[in-house]
Amino acid sequence: MSGPAANTDPVVTGIGVAAPTGIGAEAHWQAVLAGKSGIGRITRFDSTSYPVRLAGQVPGFVAAERIPNRLVPQTDHWTHLGLAATEEALADAVIDPALLPEYEMAVLTASSSGGAEFGQREMEKLYTSGPSWVGAYQAIAWFYAASAGQVSIRYGIKGPCGVLCCEQAGGLDVLGQGRRLIRSGTRVVVAGGTDASMSPYGFTTQLSNGLMSKVDNPVRAYLPFDVDASGYLPGEGGAMLIVEDAGSAAGRDIGPGYGTIAGYAAGFDPPPASPRPSSLGATLRRALDDAKVDASEVDVVFADGAGVAEGDAAEAAAITETFGPRGVPVSVPKMLTGRLYGGGASLDVATALLALRDNVIPHTGSPIRQAPEFEIALVQHQPREVPLRTAVVLARGFGGFNAAIVLRAAS
Repeated sequence: MSGPAANTDPVVTGIGVAAPTGIGAEAHWQAVLAGKSGIGRITRFDSTSYPVRLAGQVPGFVAAERIPNRLVPQTDHWTHLGLAATEEALADAVIDPALLPEYEMAVLTASSSGGAEFGQREMEKLYTSGPSWVGAYQAIAWFYAASAGQVSIRYGIKGPCGVLCCEQAGGLDVLGQGRRLIRSGTRVVVAGGTDASMSPYGFTTQLSNGLMSKVDNPVRAYLPFDVDASGYLPGEGGAMLIVEDAGSAAGRDIGPGYGTIAGYAAGFDPPPASPRPSSLGATLRRALDDAKVDASEVDVVFADGAGVAEGDAAEAAAITETFGPRGVPVSVPKMLTGRLYGGGASLDVATALLALRDNVIPHTGSPIRQAPEFEIALVQHQPREVPLRTAVVLARGFGGFNAAIVLRAAS
Protein backbone atom coordinates (compact mmCIF):
# COMPACT_ATOMS: atom_id res chain seq x y z
CA MET A 1 0.00 0.00 0.00
CA SER A 2 1.10 3.56 -0.51
CA GLY A 3 1.61 5.48 2.71
CA PRO A 4 0.89 9.12 3.40
CA ALA A 5 3.53 11.80 3.29
CA ALA A 6 6.03 11.58 6.14
CA ASN A 7 5.16 15.02 7.48
CA THR A 8 1.38 14.50 7.51
CA ASP A 9 -0.27 15.18 10.87
CA PRO A 10 -2.90 12.53 11.54
CA VAL A 11 -6.40 13.61 12.51
CA VAL A 12 -8.51 12.34 15.41
CA THR A 13 -11.93 11.50 14.00
CA GLY A 14 -13.55 9.56 16.83
CA ILE A 15 -13.70 9.75 20.63
CA GLY A 16 -15.06 7.15 23.05
CA VAL A 17 -15.19 7.78 26.79
CA ALA A 18 -15.99 5.66 29.85
CA ALA A 19 -15.03 7.76 32.86
CA PRO A 20 -16.20 8.82 36.31
CA THR A 21 -17.61 11.93 34.64
CA GLY A 22 -19.87 9.83 32.43
CA ILE A 23 -20.16 7.27 29.67
CA GLY A 24 -19.84 8.85 26.24
CA ALA A 25 -17.79 11.82 25.08
CA GLU A 26 -20.62 14.33 25.28
CA ALA A 27 -21.73 13.21 28.75
CA HIS A 28 -18.14 13.54 29.93
CA TRP A 29 -17.74 16.95 28.31
CA GLN A 30 -20.91 18.37 29.84
CA ALA A 31 -19.86 17.12 33.28
CA VAL A 32 -16.45 18.78 32.85
CA LEU A 33 -18.00 22.09 31.83
CA ALA A 34 -20.38 21.92 34.79
CA GLY A 35 -17.60 20.98 37.20
CA LYS A 36 -19.52 17.84 38.15
CA SER A 37 -17.20 15.56 40.05
CA GLY A 38 -17.13 11.79 39.71
CA ILE A 39 -15.23 11.38 42.99
CA GLY A 40 -17.02 9.49 45.75
CA ARG A 41 -16.87 6.58 48.17
CA ILE A 42 -15.43 3.41 46.74
CA THR A 43 -18.21 0.91 46.08
CA ARG A 44 -16.50 -1.85 44.06
CA PHE A 45 -15.12 -3.33 47.28
CA ASP A 46 -15.29 -2.65 51.01
CA SER A 47 -12.67 0.03 51.57
CA THR A 48 -13.58 0.71 55.22
CA SER A 49 -10.26 -0.55 56.58
CA TYR A 50 -8.13 1.25 53.98
CA PRO A 51 -6.48 4.66 54.52
CA VAL A 52 -7.93 5.90 51.20
CA ARG A 53 -11.67 5.45 50.71
CA LEU A 54 -12.36 7.85 47.84
CA ALA A 55 -11.95 7.33 44.11
CA GLY A 56 -13.45 8.07 40.73
CA GLN A 57 -15.71 5.25 39.49
CA VAL A 58 -17.60 4.98 36.20
CA PRO A 59 -21.30 5.46 37.02
CA GLY A 60 -23.98 3.13 35.73
CA PHE A 61 -21.69 0.91 33.68
CA VAL A 62 -23.16 -2.56 33.04
CA ALA A 63 -20.81 -4.61 30.90
CA ALA A 64 -23.51 -6.94 29.56
CA GLU A 65 -25.33 -3.95 28.10
CA ARG A 66 -22.29 -2.73 26.15
CA ILE A 67 -20.19 -5.69 25.04
CA PRO A 68 -20.98 -9.22 23.80
CA ASN A 69 -22.16 -11.47 26.64
CA ARG A 70 -19.52 -14.09 25.94
CA LEU A 71 -16.74 -11.55 26.62
CA VAL A 72 -18.02 -10.51 30.05
CA PRO A 73 -16.82 -13.60 31.97
CA GLN A 74 -13.65 -13.83 29.87
CA THR A 75 -12.30 -10.34 30.56
CA ASP A 76 -11.67 -7.87 33.36
CA HIS A 77 -13.56 -4.66 34.09
CA TRP A 78 -10.78 -2.54 32.56
CA THR A 79 -11.18 -4.39 29.27
CA HIS A 80 -14.97 -4.00 29.45
CA LEU A 81 -14.46 -0.24 29.69
CA GLY A 82 -11.95 -0.27 26.84
CA LEU A 83 -14.22 -2.28 24.54
CA ALA A 84 -17.17 0.01 25.25
CA ALA A 85 -15.09 3.15 24.62
CA THR A 86 -13.71 1.66 21.39
CA GLU A 87 -17.20 0.89 20.09
CA GLU A 88 -18.26 4.48 20.74
CA ALA A 89 -15.12 5.90 19.13
CA LEU A 90 -15.56 3.84 15.95
CA ALA A 91 -19.21 4.88 15.71
CA ASP A 92 -18.23 8.50 16.25
CA ALA A 93 -15.70 8.24 13.43
CA VAL A 94 -18.28 6.47 11.21
CA ILE A 95 -15.91 3.56 10.68
CA ASP A 96 -16.94 -0.03 10.10
CA PRO A 97 -13.71 -2.03 10.46
CA ALA A 98 -15.22 -4.83 8.36
CA LEU A 99 -15.14 -2.50 5.35
CA LEU A 100 -11.43 -1.60 5.69
CA PRO A 101 -8.37 -3.71 4.79
CA GLU A 102 -7.59 -5.63 7.97
CA TYR A 103 -3.84 -5.04 7.75
CA GLU A 104 -4.24 -1.26 7.38
CA MET A 105 -5.71 -0.90 10.88
CA ALA A 106 -3.81 -0.90 14.17
CA VAL A 107 -4.53 -1.01 17.91
CA LEU A 108 -2.36 0.64 20.57
CA THR A 109 -3.35 0.76 24.24
CA ALA A 110 -1.79 2.16 27.37
CA SER A 111 -1.75 -0.09 30.41
CA SER A 112 -0.82 0.19 34.05
CA SER A 113 -2.27 -2.35 36.45
CA GLY A 114 -3.90 -4.82 34.05
CA GLY A 115 -6.82 -6.98 35.15
CA ALA A 116 -6.28 -6.82 38.90
CA GLU A 117 -9.92 -7.43 39.82
CA PHE A 118 -10.21 -10.53 37.62
CA GLY A 119 -6.84 -11.78 38.83
CA GLN A 120 -7.73 -11.38 42.49
CA ARG A 121 -10.98 -13.29 42.06
CA GLU A 122 -9.21 -16.23 40.41
CA MET A 123 -6.35 -16.25 42.91
CA GLU A 124 -8.86 -16.41 45.75
CA LYS A 125 -10.33 -19.49 44.11
CA LEU A 126 -6.84 -21.01 43.95
CA TYR A 127 -6.11 -20.40 47.63
CA THR A 128 -9.54 -21.42 48.95
CA SER A 129 -10.61 -24.23 46.61
CA GLY A 130 -7.58 -25.41 44.66
CA PRO A 131 -6.19 -25.18 41.10
CA SER A 132 -9.15 -26.87 39.43
CA TRP A 133 -11.37 -23.95 40.38
CA VAL A 134 -9.25 -21.37 38.54
CA GLY A 135 -10.77 -20.40 35.20
CA ALA A 136 -8.82 -20.76 31.98
CA TYR A 137 -9.22 -17.05 31.20
CA GLN A 138 -7.01 -16.15 34.16
CA ALA A 139 -4.11 -16.80 31.79
CA ILE A 140 -5.03 -13.78 29.64
CA ALA A 141 -7.58 -11.54 31.39
CA TRP A 142 -5.13 -10.09 33.90
CA PHE A 143 -2.42 -9.52 31.28
CA TYR A 144 -1.52 -5.90 30.50
CA ALA A 145 -2.04 -6.49 26.77
CA ALA A 146 -5.52 -8.02 27.18
CA SER A 147 -7.45 -4.95 26.08
CA ALA A 148 -5.40 -4.41 22.94
CA GLY A 149 -5.82 -8.06 22.09
CA GLN A 150 -9.56 -8.11 22.67
CA VAL A 151 -10.11 -4.96 20.58
CA SER A 152 -8.07 -6.39 17.71
CA ILE A 153 -9.93 -9.72 17.84
CA ARG A 154 -13.39 -8.19 18.09
CA TYR A 155 -12.89 -5.92 15.09
CA GLY A 156 -10.62 -8.09 12.99
CA ILE A 157 -7.71 -5.67 13.14
CA LYS A 158 -4.53 -7.40 11.94
CA GLY A 159 -2.13 -4.49 11.50
CA PRO A 160 0.37 -3.45 14.21
CA CYS A 161 -1.04 -4.09 17.68
CA GLY A 162 0.73 -3.27 20.92
CA VAL A 163 0.63 -1.92 24.43
CA LEU A 164 2.81 0.65 26.20
CA CYS A 165 3.20 0.31 29.96
CA CYS A 166 4.24 3.81 31.04
CA GLU A 167 1.54 4.30 33.67
CA GLN A 168 -0.24 7.66 33.16
CA ALA A 169 2.21 8.86 30.48
CA GLY A 170 1.28 5.87 28.32
CA GLY A 171 -1.94 7.54 27.18
CA LEU A 172 0.16 10.07 25.26
CA ASP A 173 2.81 7.59 24.19
CA VAL A 174 0.28 5.46 22.30
CA LEU A 175 -0.85 8.53 20.35
CA GLY A 176 2.74 9.41 19.52
CA GLN A 177 3.29 5.85 18.32
CA GLY A 178 0.00 5.99 16.44
CA ARG A 179 1.22 9.05 14.57
CA ARG A 180 4.34 7.13 13.52
CA LEU A 181 2.21 4.28 12.23
CA ILE A 182 -0.01 6.63 10.25
CA ARG A 183 3.04 8.26 8.69
CA SER A 184 4.41 4.86 7.71
CA GLY A 185 1.26 3.80 5.90
CA THR A 186 -1.31 2.56 8.42
CA ARG A 187 -4.73 3.99 7.60
CA VAL A 188 -6.55 3.85 10.97
CA VAL A 189 -5.22 3.48 14.52
CA VAL A 190 -7.39 2.74 17.56
CA ALA A 191 -5.37 4.30 20.39
CA GLY A 192 -5.95 5.14 24.03
CA GLY A 193 -6.35 3.44 27.35
CA THR A 194 -8.58 2.53 30.25
CA ASP A 195 -7.79 1.31 33.74
CA ALA A 196 -9.75 -0.26 36.58
CA SER A 197 -7.87 -1.33 39.65
CA MET A 198 -10.65 -1.09 42.23
CA SER A 199 -10.03 -4.33 44.08
CA PRO A 200 -8.21 -4.96 47.38
CA TYR A 201 -5.16 -6.36 45.58
CA GLY A 202 -5.01 -3.59 43.01
CA PHE A 203 -5.64 -0.90 45.57
CA THR A 204 -2.93 -2.17 47.90
CA THR A 205 -0.36 -2.05 45.13
CA GLN A 206 -1.35 1.56 44.42
CA LEU A 207 -1.06 2.54 48.08
CA SER A 208 2.54 1.33 48.12
CA ASN A 209 3.77 4.42 46.26
CA GLY A 210 2.80 6.64 49.22
CA LEU A 211 1.37 9.35 46.96
CA MET A 212 -2.37 8.88 47.43
CA SER A 213 -4.38 11.38 49.46
CA LYS A 214 -5.77 10.16 52.77
CA VAL A 215 -8.05 13.20 53.19
CA ASP A 216 -11.59 11.91 53.57
CA ASN A 217 -13.39 14.95 52.13
CA PRO A 218 -14.08 14.44 48.39
CA VAL A 219 -13.90 18.19 47.79
CA ARG A 220 -10.52 18.68 49.48
CA ALA A 221 -8.78 15.34 48.95
CA TYR A 222 -7.21 15.91 45.52
CA LEU A 223 -5.94 19.46 45.07
CA PRO A 224 -3.16 19.83 42.48
CA PHE A 225 -1.06 23.01 42.82
CA ASP A 226 -2.84 23.83 46.10
CA VAL A 227 -1.15 24.95 49.29
CA ASP A 228 -2.84 21.98 50.97
CA ALA A 229 -2.04 19.40 48.30
CA SER A 230 -1.97 16.01 50.02
CA GLY A 231 -1.69 13.57 47.14
CA TYR A 232 -3.96 12.29 44.41
CA LEU A 233 -7.09 10.15 44.30
CA PRO A 234 -7.26 7.13 41.98
CA GLY A 235 -9.93 6.43 39.41
CA GLU A 236 -11.07 4.02 36.73
CA GLY A 237 -11.94 4.42 33.08
CA GLY A 238 -10.37 6.42 30.28
CA ALA A 239 -10.82 7.09 26.57
CA MET A 240 -10.20 5.49 23.20
CA LEU A 241 -9.50 7.59 20.11
CA ILE A 242 -9.60 6.93 16.38
CA VAL A 243 -6.53 8.36 14.65
CA GLU A 244 -6.54 8.49 10.87
CA ASP A 245 -4.49 9.53 7.92
CA ALA A 246 -5.92 12.96 7.03
CA GLY A 247 -6.28 12.03 3.36
CA SER A 248 -8.15 8.84 4.18
CA ALA A 249 -10.49 10.70 6.53
CA ALA A 250 -11.14 13.38 3.92
CA GLY A 251 -12.00 10.70 1.39
CA ARG A 252 -14.75 9.43 3.67
CA ASP A 253 -16.36 12.89 3.75
CA ILE A 254 -16.92 12.98 7.50
CA GLY A 255 -15.84 16.54 8.18
CA PRO A 256 -12.56 17.85 9.58
CA GLY A 257 -12.43 15.71 12.71
CA TYR A 258 -11.60 16.95 16.19
CA GLY A 259 -8.02 18.00 15.60
CA THR A 260 -4.57 16.85 14.59
CA ILE A 261 -1.65 15.37 16.51
CA ALA A 262 0.95 17.98 15.63
CA GLY A 263 3.77 17.18 18.05
CA TYR A 264 4.89 14.60 20.59
CA ALA A 265 7.84 13.88 22.84
CA ALA A 266 8.63 11.59 25.74
CA GLY A 267 11.21 11.67 28.50
CA PHE A 268 12.25 10.00 31.72
CA ASP A 269 12.90 11.65 35.06
CA PRO A 270 15.89 10.82 37.24
CA PRO A 271 15.35 8.92 40.51
CA PRO A 272 13.97 10.99 43.42
CA ALA A 273 17.35 11.10 45.19
CA SER A 274 19.17 12.37 42.09
CA PRO A 275 20.39 15.99 42.01
CA ARG A 276 19.31 16.21 38.37
CA PRO A 277 16.07 18.11 37.72
CA SER A 278 12.92 16.74 36.15
CA SER A 279 13.07 16.30 32.38
CA LEU A 280 9.43 17.36 31.91
CA GLY A 281 10.35 20.86 30.73
CA ALA A 282 12.71 19.47 28.11
CA THR A 283 10.04 17.01 27.00
CA LEU A 284 7.51 19.83 26.64
CA ARG A 285 9.89 21.95 24.55
CA ARG A 286 10.79 19.02 22.31
CA ALA A 287 7.10 18.40 21.66
CA LEU A 288 6.67 22.05 20.64
CA ASP A 289 9.71 21.80 18.39
CA ASP A 290 8.33 18.61 16.86
CA ALA A 291 5.08 20.45 16.09
CA LYS A 292 6.98 23.51 14.82
CA VAL A 293 4.91 25.56 17.26
CA ASP A 294 6.24 28.54 19.22
CA ALA A 295 5.32 28.70 22.90
CA SER A 296 3.41 31.93 22.21
CA GLU A 297 1.05 30.03 19.90
CA VAL A 298 -0.20 27.65 22.62
CA ASP A 299 -3.65 28.59 23.90
CA VAL A 300 -4.03 26.15 26.81
CA VAL A 301 -2.11 23.51 28.73
CA PHE A 302 -3.86 20.50 30.24
CA ALA A 303 -1.58 19.72 33.17
CA ASP A 304 -0.69 16.38 34.67
CA GLY A 305 -1.61 17.68 38.16
CA ALA A 306 0.04 15.18 40.49
CA GLY A 307 -1.41 16.73 43.66
CA VAL A 308 1.96 16.05 45.33
CA ALA A 309 4.09 19.04 46.34
CA GLU A 310 7.30 17.89 44.63
CA GLY A 311 5.55 16.81 41.44
CA ASP A 312 3.46 19.98 41.27
CA ALA A 313 6.57 22.09 41.73
CA ALA A 314 8.38 20.33 38.87
CA GLU A 315 5.41 20.71 36.54
CA ALA A 316 4.80 24.35 37.44
CA ALA A 317 8.48 25.06 36.79
CA ALA A 318 8.34 23.32 33.39
CA ILE A 319 5.28 25.33 32.35
CA THR A 320 6.70 28.62 33.62
CA GLU A 321 10.11 28.09 32.02
CA THR A 322 8.47 27.38 28.68
CA PHE A 323 5.64 29.92 28.58
CA GLY A 324 6.73 32.52 31.12
CA PRO A 325 5.09 33.38 34.45
CA ARG A 326 1.31 32.94 34.04
CA GLY A 327 1.94 32.94 30.32
CA VAL A 328 -0.68 30.38 29.29
CA PRO A 329 -4.03 29.20 30.74
CA VAL A 330 -3.71 25.90 32.61
CA SER A 331 -6.50 23.43 33.35
CA VAL A 332 -6.57 20.21 35.39
CA PRO A 333 -9.92 18.52 34.60
CA LYS A 334 -8.74 15.23 36.12
CA MET A 335 -9.64 16.71 39.49
CA LEU A 336 -13.15 15.51 38.61
CA THR A 337 -12.11 11.92 37.93
CA GLY A 338 -8.98 11.17 39.89
CA ARG A 339 -5.85 9.93 38.20
CA LEU A 340 -6.81 7.09 35.89
CA TYR A 341 -3.34 5.63 35.35
CA GLY A 342 -3.35 3.98 31.91
CA GLY A 343 -6.57 5.80 31.02
CA GLY A 344 -5.83 9.27 32.38
CA ALA A 345 -3.82 10.96 29.65
CA SER A 346 -6.04 9.62 26.87
CA LEU A 347 -9.03 11.13 28.65
CA ASP A 348 -7.16 14.45 28.94
CA VAL A 349 -6.53 14.37 25.18
CA ALA A 350 -10.23 13.71 24.56
CA THR A 351 -11.08 16.68 26.80
CA ALA A 352 -8.55 18.89 25.03
CA LEU A 353 -9.95 17.98 21.61
CA LEU A 354 -13.49 18.79 22.75
CA ALA A 355 -12.19 22.11 24.10
CA LEU A 356 -10.63 22.89 20.71
CA ARG A 357 -13.87 21.95 18.97
CA ASP A 358 -16.00 24.26 21.13
CA ASN A 359 -13.43 27.02 21.87
CA VAL A 360 -13.87 26.57 25.61
CA ILE A 361 -11.23 26.06 28.30
CA PRO A 362 -12.75 23.99 31.13
CA HIS A 363 -12.11 25.19 34.64
CA THR A 364 -10.19 23.25 37.26
CA GLY A 365 -12.82 21.47 39.37
CA SER A 366 -12.91 22.60 42.97
CA PRO A 367 -11.42 26.03 43.76
CA ILE A 368 -7.66 25.84 44.28
CA ARG A 369 -5.78 27.97 46.77
CA GLN A 370 -2.77 28.08 44.51
CA ALA A 371 0.60 27.88 46.19
CA PRO A 372 2.23 31.31 45.66
CA GLU A 373 5.48 29.83 44.37
CA PHE A 374 3.66 28.30 41.37
CA GLU A 375 3.52 31.00 38.72
CA ILE A 376 0.94 29.33 36.50
CA ALA A 377 -2.42 30.68 35.34
CA LEU A 378 -4.95 28.10 36.55
CA VAL A 379 -8.39 28.52 35.01
CA GLN A 380 -10.80 28.42 37.94
CA HIS A 381 -14.46 28.89 38.92
CA GLN A 382 -16.00 28.65 35.43
CA PRO A 383 -15.13 27.69 31.85
CA ARG A 384 -13.51 30.33 29.69
CA GLU A 385 -14.77 30.88 26.14
CA VAL A 386 -11.86 31.94 23.94
CA PRO A 387 -10.68 31.11 20.42
CA LEU A 388 -8.52 27.98 20.60
CA ARG A 389 -6.14 26.69 17.98
CA THR A 390 -3.39 24.87 19.87
CA ALA A 391 -3.45 22.81 23.07
CA VAL A 392 -0.75 20.94 24.96
CA VAL A 393 -1.38 17.91 27.17
CA LEU A 394 1.22 16.85 29.75
CA ALA A 395 1.41 13.48 31.48
CA ARG A 396 3.67 11.73 33.94
CA GLY A 397 3.74 8.14 35.08
CA PHE A 398 4.98 6.69 38.35
CA GLY A 399 8.58 5.61 38.01
CA GLY A 400 9.77 8.58 35.96
CA PHE A 401 7.85 8.44 32.67
CA ASN A 402 6.73 11.74 31.18
CA ALA A 403 5.28 12.84 27.86
CA ALA A 404 3.82 15.86 26.08
CA ILE A 405 1.58 16.11 23.06
CA VAL A 406 0.60 19.12 20.92
CA LEU A 407 -2.89 19.21 19.38
CA ARG A 408 -4.07 21.57 16.67
CA ALA A 409 -7.71 22.40 15.99
CA ALA A 410 -9.27 20.90 12.90
CA SER A 411 -9.16 23.16 9.85
